[in-house]
Amino acid sequence: MSAADSLSSSFAPNGVYKRTLDVTASLIAIVLLSPVLASVAIMVKICDGGPILFRHRRIGYGGKTFECLKFRTMKTDAELRLQEWLLNNPVAAEEWSATQKLKYDPRLTPIGKSLRRSSLDELPQLFNIFRGDMSLVGPRPVVAEEVPRYGRDIAHYYSVRPGLTGAWQVNGRNDVSYAERVRLDTEYCTTWSFTKDLTIMLKTVPVLFSGRGSY
Repeated sequence: MSAADSLSSSFAPNGVYKRTLDVTASLIAIVLLSPVLASVAIMVKICDGGPILFRHRRIGYGGKTFECLKFRTMKTDAELRLQEWLLNNPVAAEEWSATQKLKYDPRLTPIGKSLRRSSLDELPQLFNIFRGDMSLVGPRPVVAEEVPRYGRDIAHYYSVRPGLTGAWQVNGRNDVSYAERVRLDTEYCTTWSFTKDLTIMLKTVPVLFSGRGSY
């Protein structure tokens, strides 16, 4: 590999410089936000006595799976509640089939609703970023069942680490269709730049305060 090729690779969306930024920024954020992380953890535990963290298998860089961390926002019998809800509510079942999301989710705990709306439930993903599962900016991490929805574009998704924030999060989140989500992810992967990452991070702040598309 020539020097020019090596430099280009380092500045790639999965390269050394982006990874260095991820490690540095996530470590600083973990330290600065440690009081918030501790406070939320205590509230989740007090709410119903269940586990503090929710660990979910997601598809990451290169198609490898990893445990995506979140503060638990769902009740301990969440899967049973979901199946019963979908079985008895055809409209909800259609919504779930189309987006893998529900505007009214019977699985959420009282504090879980607030955590989802503020996106505080995703703060543990800073540890995913630090250990290399994720990036500060990238496509939304998906589950294995969602891979077929990407079609041939899944190759673009596999080429980068999924992000704590990304184009989907700053362009409507759950208010956009799944097809639009795939388009946004693909566009990010194929037109990546540090400027684009910085723009997305700056846009993320007002989106978090607005709560648009968060449920």
